[in-house]
Amino acid sequence: MKKYLLQVIALALLLGAEVSALAQLKIEVAGVGSDQIPVSVANFASDLPGNQSLSAIIRADLARSGMFRVIDIKEVIADNAPLDLAAWKARGVDAVVTGVVYKGTDGRIELRYRLRDTTKPGDISGLDIRAQAQFSRAAAHRVSDDVFKALTGLRGVFTTRIAYVSKSGGEFRLEIADSDGENEVTVFRSAEPIISPAWSPDGKKLAYVSFDNKKPIIYVQELDTGRRIPVANYKGNNSAPAWSPDGKQLAIALSRDALTQIYLINADGSDIRRLTKSNGIDTEPCFSPDGQTIYFTSDRGGSPQIYRMSIDGTDVRRITFRSDYSISPSVSADGKMMAYIAGRGGSYQLHLHDLVTGSERPLSTAAHDESPSFAPNGRFIVFSSGSGSRGTLTVVSTDGNARYSLSSRTSNIREPVWGPFTK
Repeated sequence: MKKYLLQVIALALLLGAEVSALAQLKIEVAGVGSDQIPVSVANFASDLPGNQSLSAIIRADLARSGMFRVIDIKEVIADNAPLDLAAWKARGVDAVVTGVVYKGTDGRIELRYRLRDTTKPGDISGLDIRAQAQFSRAAAHRVSDDVFKALTGLRGVFTTRIAYVSKSGGEFRLEIADSDGENEVTVFRSAEPIISPAWSPDGKKLAYVSFDNKKPIIYVQELDTGRRIPVANYKGNNSAPAWSPDGKQLAIALSRDALTQIYLINADGSDIRRLTKSNGIDTEPCFSPDGQTIYFTSDRGGSPQIYRMSIDGTDVRRITFRSDYSISPSVSADGKMMAYIAGRGGSYQLHLHDLVTGSERPLSTAAHDESPSFAPNGRFIVFSSGSGSRGTLTVVSTDGNARYSLSSRTSNIREPVWGPFTK
């Protein structure tokens, strides 16, 4: 029974707990830490109106991260306007974001911003961004990334994207949205299930499993052109694609030789090689950042647990030992942490495993979590959480101090996967 459960885990998750889609999202921020950086984002001079306000988007980005205490001053301050630093410091502000937006007659905008320290004269950072008006939100996210990097030392992920599967009525959709859930785009739609999306390292392609032909087939789709090709269409189950860090290969799970096992193929579907030969079900492969190790889920020991092996299938070692049920590994970009779902006492919760020390801790208290995926800076994890007809898409920081949820009432989503940094 356990083997059967593991073999159909992806489809079972799809038809089980459902999470509401990101369109018209509602953001709820909770559990922020006590060591937040106090920062103010002034209203930009000549800012765009309403929900397109660039200063408001930046303010929301920083607040959502949990790493900043955004002090709202409701003043219009251009990028080069003089500041009374002592007065700002007296308000409890460590850094101030100021800016101006110029609107061209050719449909372009120019956003100029400065980040200033209230303890000493001079700029901490600044940018001059030109973009088409329809990409104004992306311009604001670039400013948020710059502020985040300047004040924390970490690369921001506000300009990155998240892919996920949604279901509305009888239609399944593979969709992409900005990290804040806006600018949702449908990549592929079908009357049959779509599961297991995976970003290519350059962010230009998605691999996924489609049941379009009444069986699971792994496809790779170019996002710019929409062109998609089947890369694994063997008898039985074709599932769980994962890209190698160089984008040249995919690790996949196939049942073509009886039990589901892990294989390597080239990204165009050529040169298939079997890696595991166990007497259990091996699935959900995940590469280490250096491409030399693959983490995966297996019930070879009697219950689903997470193992790792060398890229050639040798040196297999079990990683998880503290629960009866451990699935869905996701490894951080620095290779030091692994997120996974642990089943304990009837609950299935997100856990974080330190791959250096072996220590671990829960990052969720929900009853039913699924599909963890690290942000490319390793600071945040997105996962789906909840059960029944409505749930949430949740982002949590790896220290557990900050979390936010994205939810709406439009359609149901699951299997979020965070996209890579792009140039």
